[in-house]
Amino acid sequence: MSSPARQLHLGAFLMSVGHHAAGWRFPGVEPANALNFQYYKKLAQTAEAGKFDMIFFADRLAISDRYNNNFNASVSYLAQGRLEPISLLGALSSVTDRLGLAATASTTYNEPYFLARAFATLDHLSSGRIAWNIVTSTNNGEALNFSQAEHPEHEVRYERAHAFVDVVTSLWDSWEDDAMVHDKQQGVYADPSKVHYVNHRSDWFAVRGPLNVARPPQGHPVLIQAGASDTGRDFAARHAEVIFSSQPVLEDAQRFYADIQQRILRYGRHADSIKVMPGVMPIIGATEAEAREKFRVLEDLVHPLGGLALLSDSMNHDLSVYPLDEPLPEMDSVSGNQSRFKLVQAMSRKDNLTLRQLGKRFGGSRSHRVVCGTAEQVADDFTHWFESRACDGFNLMPAYLPQGLEDFVEQVVPILQERGLFRREYEGTTLRDHLGLERPANRHRHGADLHTSQE
Repeated sequence: MSSPARQLHLGAFLMSVGHHAAGWRFPGVEPANALNFQYYKKLAQTAEAGKFDMIFFADRLAISDRYNNNFNASVSYLAQGRLEPISLLGALSSVTDRLGLAATASTTYNEPYFLARAFATLDHLSSGRIAWNIVTSTNNGEALNFSQAEHPEHEVRYERAHAFVDVVTSLWDSWEDDAMVHDKQQGVYADPSKVHYVNHRSDWFAVRGPLNVARPPQGHPVLIQAGASDTGRDFAARHAEVIFSSQPVLEDAQRFYADIQQRILRYGRHADSIKVMPGVMPIIGATEAEAREKFRVLEDLVHPLGGLALLSDSMNHDLSVYPLDEPLPEMDSVSGNQSRFKLVQAMSRKDNLTLRQLGKRFGGSRSHRVVCGTAEQVADDFTHWFESRACDGFNLMPAYLPQGLEDFVEQVVPILQERGLFRREYEGTTLRDHLGLERPANRHRHGADLHTSQE
């Protein structure tokens, strides 16, 4: 029997009223929607009508203020102020039925028990549609909001993250799937032999457990990771089930995809146990010229200091100390997002950009790929990347909302469906079903393996 045809996966990365730094200024966009639940409800229902695997909300625990050590540039020129995503997912779970719901939460500025409980609760409320994007946070601004003088170094953050994920997944497993008995006649609510202390002790945490929420419907909410450094890739290969990547060049994306596949196997995991979904910003027009004109308008509306505020935050390095009309100085490394810094550094060198030009460029796509064209051209591009084994799907970053998402759902999705590359209907009910991921076995089950796809 032949295996079923490979299908691509689609997520929508929803950032305020548009992912582009000037999206809030684009004609037809209402900036006040960023705090409006009815707006997010409409976006979620649009993505669900398009049969998307999931929508995703990123998070940061500070306003961007690394540039010039104040928030003037970011507050003036960027759509600042975002809703806390875990709360937002809870609200959206009540107005959607099948759509996966994903949110970022930091392992550096949270405690494992709290996040384990929050995501388990969301998975129950949504009947198994939740994902956690694991991040280690980016810069000093976040540290200063959590009683710390400075942001921990890259490797230290990942050491904590390994322990953090181990505690969280242990807590999700602290109740076995059949622990709930609900025997009214015998008066037994749950079987205590199937509820377990965690008793985790490490350099980072001491957590007894068990969780006071029963095991989530998915076993574990889906784990997402976006690190592209060597340490980040290794972390993803060990823990993640979805990778959000920033790969603007096809050949680089193919190398990244192949590297992740090799790392997965080294951890004894099945090759299909991770889905790689690079970020991409589609700009759709009736003609290619119209799409390019939309992008030109957006680029013209970016304030360079707004882009440099975003870049300074990402690098955890104040770029205001350098002349605006000179190139980015040579740097060996930064303490913030190392993989994004390398992409930006390469882009700056290749195109000989001044800092002013770099601010406008980064503020637009944040170094992700931009695809401008007709719906057919965008579908052709997605098909080529997917069939070239550069990815398993895409994390869409609409430049402006809601129109950018609506255009994709109404115009591109039908083409991908007609080509047999994307579902016409949901076949399952959980996010794991949509992604084709196995439900993890409980570690307390005899012979259990956390990644059941290995079994």
